[in-house]
Amino acid sequence: MWAWEEVLLEECKALLFDIYLVPNVSDSWEWFLDTTKGYSVRGAYDLLTNGEDSQMGLPFELVLHPQVPLKVSVFVWWLIRDRLPTKANLAIRGVIPVDYIFCVSGCCHVETVEHLFLSCSMFASLWKQVRDWIGFVGVDSNIIADHLVQFTHLTGVGKAKTLFMQLIWLLCSWVVWNEHNNRLFNNPVTLVPQLLDNIKFLSLGWLKAKKVVFVYGTQWWWSNPLDCLGIG
Repeated sequence: MWAWEEVLLEECKALLFDIYLVPNVSDSWEWFLDTTKGYSVRGAYDLLTNGEDSQMGLPFELVLHPQVPLKVSVFVWWLIRDRLPTKANLAIRGVIPVDYIFCVSGCCHVETVEHLFLSCSMFASLWKQVRDWIGFVGVDSNIIADHLVQFTHLTGVGKAKTLFMQLIWLLCSWVVWNEHNNRLFNNPVTLVPQLLDNIKFLSLGWLKAKKVVFVYGTQWWWSNPLDCLGIG
């Protein structure tokens, strides 16, 4: 199975996330994109592979990255479409009571994707530390898709810089979600500086796995990643 096909399969699964079965009601199908001709495989394929997401205004190409594991890209696709099992989403589906919808960090705010990844007093500080590590400043959007676009172009023009910033955003989101799950199911707490070290370590591993050439030794990565890649 090709990478695109795996992404499409996972997206199809995600589309069923908020489907509810109602007893004593007859089922019916309706294809909202074409109510005249109805559903077609071609129409579904065009919807899922459209280069510009009509709802999010996000180029699909930012989700896929040549040096990022496919499972991370699928996770980000779910994140952008608000399909992750955050506490707010689980409460909407009736999986957990509304009394348990507060953020896993203990900040006493409702755990939506925007709050968890962008606004939480614990996890939001990670984005600033990541920018400080790379050596750039920026203003964070409170919308997931916009945040990805802005962060990806934070260092200015240049394909190499854009690809690097895209990789870091995907990785940072992945690290936040894994820390969320660790706190939820295993109860350990990893502090933000340690999460930043995880990002440094994993980003180095992803790049070296694809045989990316480094100008300086890998120890330089911890303080000057752009110089290490020769794109500073």
